Amino acid sequence: MTEKATEIVEEKLGEPVEETTLKGPSFEGMLTRELILADDSDVTRELYDKTRYGEPQDSKKFHYSLLEGLYLLERGKLKIIDLKGKEIPKDTFVKKALKIEPNFMIRYAVFRDLRRRGYIVKTALKFGADFRVYERGVKPGEEHAKWIVFPVSESETLTWFEFSAKNRVAHSTRKRLLLAIVDSEGDCVFYEIRWVRP
Repeated sequence: MTEKATEIVEEKLGEPVEETTLKGPSFEGMLTRELILADDSDVTRELYDKTRYGEPQDSKKFHYSLLEGLYLLERGKLKIIDLKGKEIPKDTFVKKALKIEPNFMIRYAVFRDLRRRGYIVKTALKFGADFRVYERGVKPGEEHAKWIVFPVSESETLTWFEFSAKNRVAHSTRKRLLLAIVDSEGDCVFYEIRWVRP
């Protein structure tokens, strides 16, 4: 049995990406409970400038969410290490992430789907949502996010009260609401919901 060769490509802001390994050198990031920390380097700076992965910090570090960490790990861009400098395998990393966040794989399916489509996806905790999503080609900080996203498993149920609360959050933040329904295979269907005035 032969292994399929993985194409190496460079991801560019606003362009959809294939399931391939990212071009260029990789970097190490240390798992510190709910974040991955990496040194500010040419690699991390260029990755941020081109694709907006991570958040630069004053401490000459970049912070990556667990979702970004798994995505970059799968793409061959990031090697995740523990506090002792030992590499953390993907399966172990996912188990750790699930302990911190039981809904991690549902959220990851949505994050991965949107990133592959070329959207910038960032946390939206301050808005009371899971993610804020920027139009293709838009860099966070230059324009506002267009959507807030709530990932939901297809087996999960929402009450009208919960649905209305999510819609109110979107309306009050002047963003569009996307409900991302994730099936048992990790595929996503997105529904955009907006207020309509008759």
